[in-house]
Amino acid sequence: MKPRGPGDVPDVMSNGGRKAPAVNGFLNFYKPVGITSMEALRRVKRITRQRKKVGHAGTLDPLADGVLPICFGQATRLMERIVSGWKRYRMTMRLGAVSNTYDAEGEITEIANPSDLSRAEIAAALQRFVGVIDQVPPMYSAIKIDGQRLYDLARAGKEVERPPRQVNVRAIGIDEISMPYLRLTVDCGRGAYLRSIAHDLGQALGCGGYVIELTRLSCGGFRAEDGVTLEALADAELNGDWQQYLRPVDWAMRDIPAMMLDASDAWAVRHGQAIWAGGFGRRGSGVQQRAYDPDGVFLALLDRQSDGLWQPTRVFHGAEPSPYAPASAR
Repeated sequence: MKPRGPGDVPDVMSNGGRKAPAVNGFLNFYKPVGITSMEALRRVKRITRQRKKVGHAGTLDPLADGVLPICFGQATRLMERIVSGWKRYRMTMRLGAVSNTYDAEGEITEIANPSDLSRAEIAAALQRFVGVIDQVPPMYSAIKIDGQRLYDLARAGKEVERPPRQVNVRAIGIDEISMPYLRLTVDCGRGAYLRSIAHDLGQALGCGGYVIELTRLSCGGFRAEDGVTLEALADAELNGDWQQYLRPVDWAMRDIPAMMLDASDAWAVRHGQAIWAGGFGRRGSGVQQRAYDPDGVFLALLDRQSDGLWQPTRVFHGAEPSPYAPASAR
């Protein structure tokens, strides 16, 4: 396994400054190596000509590629749900050296030859990084300490104490060992720094380590193999069909049970009013439901109240029937 350089990332532009109709939904965007998440978002905005209410869910370092969900319009209201979901990464690290940025873009210092390490030793060391763990974020991160970004302090040559934060790492698997390179698959929750895992693992093994490649394979249900590249998005826009890649707002809530409402209840929910649950038999079980009108248009998220009512907590204003509506609505 060899380190992958950032390469040349094309600066794809859109067609002039024409205004485009606002859209709602999610784009499973595949961010390339070599640009920040914000730069990726700017390029997507230029291509799609969407300027307002567009955001990304979950930041990726310039070194990293992979899934970067982009939210448009009403989908931005569900960004927190995507960011809070489980993520999977494929990480390649180099053992035997450390980096001041914890990745290949920093200053590298050789520490020790890792060739004598066995798979069993590496697996044993990895166990301490699985579960709910305390993790010290890297100095080169966007976290603020006393109002200042850590990476700004780091670039100024300052290092400050960083309080550890609890993060949840569900699993770490060893994919390949080819010394001095180690490839891992990591399943983790929100806020986990993969660069810190690589650095801390290197310290635990006594030889140092840092990230040389990082790919986000999934995020909040979006998968890398289904991701759309800048080039594919730009080509689709030239053909007037980039929205073929847009997933409806309720795609992100497919795991929540759904109910179809009659016209009267749909009107009430659309106006933020609670409706009678009518018992679990009529509306289904659970404390939260997706609600659709008789035509299968997604209306809202409803929470079940103690008095037997379903209260809309988030109301959406769609126009087209959703493929994720209950079967009886399609």
